[in-house]
Amino acid sequence: MIPVKGYHGKKIGVLGLGRSGMTAARALREGGADVVCWDDSESSRDAAVAEGFELSEFAKGGVDDLDILITSPGIPHLYPTPNRHIAAAYAKGVIVDNDIGLFFASLGGGEWDNFDVTPRVVAVTGSNGKSTTSALIAHLLDAVGKDVQLAGNIGRGVLDIDPPLDGGVVVLELSSYQTELARALTPDLAVFTNLSPDHLDRHGGMGGYFAAKRRLFAEGGPDRAIVGVDEQEGQFLAGQLAQGPTDDRVIRISSGQKLTGPGWLVYARKGFLAEYRKGRQVASIDLRSISGLPGVHNHQNACAAYAVCRSLGLAPKVIEAGLRSFGGLPHRSQVIASVGGVTFVNDSKATNTDAAAKALAAFKNIRWICGGLEKEGGFDELNAQVSKVRKAYVIGREAASFAMKLDAESEVCGTMQAAVYHAISEAEEGDVVLLAPAAASFDQYDNFELRGDDFAACVEAELSKR
Repeated sequence: MIPVKGYHGKKIGVLGLGRSGMTAARALREGGADVVCWDDSESSRDAAVAEGFELSEFAKGGVDDLDILITSPGIPHLYPTPNRHIAAAYAKGVIVDNDIGLFFASLGGGEWDNFDVTPRVVAVTGSNGKSTTSALIAHLLDAVGKDVQLAGNIGRGVLDIDPPLDGGVVVLELSSYQTELARALTPDLAVFTNLSPDHLDRHGGMGGYFAAKRRLFAEGGPDRAIVGVDEQEGQFLAGQLAQGPTDDRVIRISSGQKLTGPGWLVYARKGFLAEYRKGRQVASIDLRSISGLPGVHNHQNACAAYAVCRSLGLAPKVIEAGLRSFGGLPHRSQVIASVGGVTFVNDSKATNTDAAAKALAAFKNIRWICGGLEKEGGFDELNAQVSKVRKAYVIGREAASFAMKLDAESEVCGTMQAAVYHAISEAEEGDVVLLAPAAASFDQYDNFELRGDDFAACVEAELSKR
C-alpha cells in the first residue's frame, strides 16, 4: 500500500466505496487521516463499517468540516450534472480530488535518496488500446527482470500497490474519468494512444473529452511523451509538447502511415514496426507473426509499448523477444477456440464503434456478433469494414435499430446464445466468429467482461453439441 501523505490528523471524505474508494480510504487511514465514507449502496456502506470506517452522508451536511473529498471515477463531478454529494462540496468550497491525485502526491520520499535508480511511473491514456498497451509495457519490463507493477484502470488500485523498489517501474492505465479530476499528475513517461468519440456525456463533448486526456501531459509535464498522431488531436498534442521537430522528448507513433522527419518516430506499416531517429532507421520488427497482437490497432499498441521501453533503455532485440511472448489480454482480440477451420475471437472490450471497426479490420470472412447499448460515434467506420463481414448477428435491447444501421447482411438475434447458435450453424472453414459489440453491455450484462465470458461459454456449449 502507498500511505497517503499530507493529511495526518485531517478529516477526509471518501465518496464511492468500490475498489478505488476503499483502497483510498485504507491508504488515507494508513497515512494518519481521519476518514469518513459514503456510498449510496447500503451493502457498500456495511462493508466499510465492517472495516471500522465512519459513515457520513455528505449531501446532508457531511461536507461541512471536511478538508478534502475524494471521489471514485465513476461518479459524475461536472457533466451531465455533478453528483449531489460533490455539488454539496463545491457549494462549501471543499476541494475534490481522486485516488490518482493522492497517488502522485504521495509517491516517493526520503527513502528514494538511497536508491541507485529512481523508480519511474509510466501513465497510459487514450480512447482505445490503453489496457493492452499498459499490460504489454508491464510484460516487456517483467521479461527482462524489472520490478514492475500494473495498476489504475487495470490490475490493482493505484494506492494498493507496494512502494516501488530501487529501479522499479509503475505502469498506470488511466481513463479520462481519472485524469480529468486528479489534482496531481506527474508521470515520468506519458502515453496518448488515440482519440475517438466516447464518454461524451461525461465530458460535455469531444473538446472536454480531449481536454481530460490532455491534462496528463499538461499538469506535471512528463520527461517524455509518446503520442499517437493518427488523429488531429494527437498531432496537435505532439506539436504543443515539442520545442521543435528534433525534440526527442516527444516520440510520435503511428499505425498505418509512414512517419517522416528528424525527430524520434515509431510506426507500424504493412505489419512491420520501424524506429527512426534523426532521419535514420534504428530498428525494424516483423509484427505479422505475433499472435498476441493481431491487427493494425494492436500494432499501434506495440509501437507505444516499444517507444516506452526504448525510453527506459531496452534494446530493440530484447523488446522483440518480449513482444513474441505476449499472450494478449482477455476480451481483447482473444482467440478462444479454433475448430473445423473456424476461429472464435472474443473482443468484448470493443465497446465503441472505433474499437469495433479496428477489430473488423484485423480479420476477414467474419461472422460478426455485435450490438448492445449504442454510444456516440455513428456507423460510418463500421460500414467501411463490411466487405470483410459475411453476416452480422445482432444482440441487445436495441438489436433491431442497430441492425438497420449496418450495411452488412444482418440477423436480429437478441441474445448471445441465439447469436452464437446461428453464427456457428452458418460458419464455414476459414470463417472467423468475432464478438466485437461496438456498444456498451449494460442492457444485458453488468460489464464487458461478463459479456465476453458469456460469449465464450455459449461457444463452448454449442461446439460440445456438434
